[in-house]
Amino acid sequence: MTSQALIRPAWTPATIALMVLGFIVYWPLGLAVLAYILWGDRLEAFRTDVSRSTDRVMGSLRRSRVTTPFSAERTGNVAFDDWREAELTRLDEERRRLDTARAEFEAYARELRRAKDQEEFDRFMRDRTSRNAPVVDAN
Repeated sequence: MTSQALIRPAWTPATIALMVLGFIVYWPLGLAVLAYILWGDRLEAFRTDVSRSTDRVMGSLRRSRVTTPFSAERTGNVAFDDWREAELTRLDEERRRLDTARAEFEAYARELRRAKDQEEFDRFMRDRTSRNAPVVDAN
């Protein structure tokens, strides 16, 4: 048995009731529920895009050695500071490696989608051409 959330971005009785109740209580609440019903499924992609952009900006700031407001200053223990700096450098390199792998995979997935779309289009054109081909009478 699959369970589904009672309130999800779809036209369910619960979301319709919430929308109507929202318009009755305070009209912006009704609009907010309506927006959630219409575009709620895009929120996860939006959050992912914002997170990825923020990571990219912060990564470029770290590479340019601009200090961030919450970055830790030197502790005075040289051994610890050296170890921490080495670990942060290693993590930055790992992040760059992962970003490169992600970009390569996105390019690969984009190429797969393009190839699939091309194959579907070619099949459509073959079917269309064969449907529209004149029938030649053998008599």
